[in-house]
Amino acid sequence: MHSDIIVIGGGIAGVSAAARLAAGASVTLLETEARIGSHSSGRSAAIFIQNYGSLAMRDVNAAARAFFENPAEITDLPLLAPRGEMVVARAEDDAAMDDYLRTAREVEILSTDQALALCPILRPEAATRAAIERSAQTIDCDLLLHGFAKLFRRLGGRTETDAPAQSITREGGMWRVATPKGEFTAPVLVNAAGAWSDTVAALAGLAPLGLVPHRRNAAILPAPTGMEVDNWPMVVNAAERWYLKPEAGKLMFSPCDAIATTPHDAWSDDMELAEGLDRFDRDVTYEVTRVERSWAGLRTFAPDEVPVVGFDPRAEGFFWLAGQGGIGIQTAPALAELAAALILDRPAPLPEATTRALSPERFASA
Repeated sequence: MHSDIIVIGGGIAGVSAAARLAAGASVTLLETEARIGSHSSGRSAAIFIQNYGSLAMRDVNAAARAFFENPAEITDLPLLAPRGEMVVARAEDDAAMDDYLRTAREVEILSTDQALALCPILRPEAATRAAIERSAQTIDCDLLLHGFAKLFRRLGGRTETDAPAQSITREGGMWRVATPKGEFTAPVLVNAAGAWSDTVAALAGLAPLGLVPHRRNAAILPAPTGMEVDNWPMVVNAAERWYLKPEAGKLMFSPCDAIATTPHDAWSDDMELAEGLDRFDRDVTYEVTRVERSWAGLRTFAPDEVPVVGFDPRAEGFFWLAGQGGIGIQTAPALAELAAALILDRPAPLPEATTRALSPERFASA
């Protein structure tokens, strides 16, 4: 089957980009699994935080925020719900807290008493310093993903599931992707394969960029006895030893681990989770007596921990949309707009310096 553009990867990055591209081109989306959003896109903490990610991503976050606040293109329902993110620090975390505050936007400094009022299970020594981004909001990840998928279908896009790329070649100005569902051709190939992005590049005959998946564990814990947690903010240790987030009357917990691994369908590691819970125990008065369920996801980083968005200078028509490193959900609307602008030769929606910071050309000049 022939189209103008092939997108490999049915996570939020690939689906949102495919939807934006379908407004100006014929697009085929190829997904390895039986359904879209099977891996990291379905396992996110799902919260919009303006101050999350590297400094280079703050303009991207701001651009995405406008979409989240007015998502009428993909849904009549709100994508965001109030939450807030509070960053807390022990005395030994001063350097990490200083680093956070140096670039943070729209945050309020809190006293220890104010921090404990917002999250009563914190020990005072765990919040010698605190700051809150009150505008941080929970994202309805499922609504976001399937809203973009519906938009893609309305614009005539075609999705093929159970269609892993078995070989990728370039002939006569066309990329040819062989899958169990048949062969697909297009002059432009978008690599939005998440943890498998370097694998896809290798199939296409390109050297990897050094994208490395990192496993992060998470768990659901029961709420502390007698406490209503729904109005608590998300709470993050400044040195990233743990975070917690209210989740349907319970607590979602993560040890904030980042274990370098290979692309795979990630699962929770009991030892890593236990080590994180031990760190958490030092900072709270709440005793964790059981874990209701646990899981893991992969957060894939480029060597400089900045996403890669742009045409590869080594191969005509090969476009990278990868390396989102745990920020893929909240940046998807903005990065999809950027990808569509670059591919369809339209004005970039982000500042030129930000677009350059994301380009794969930065690796060629390194």
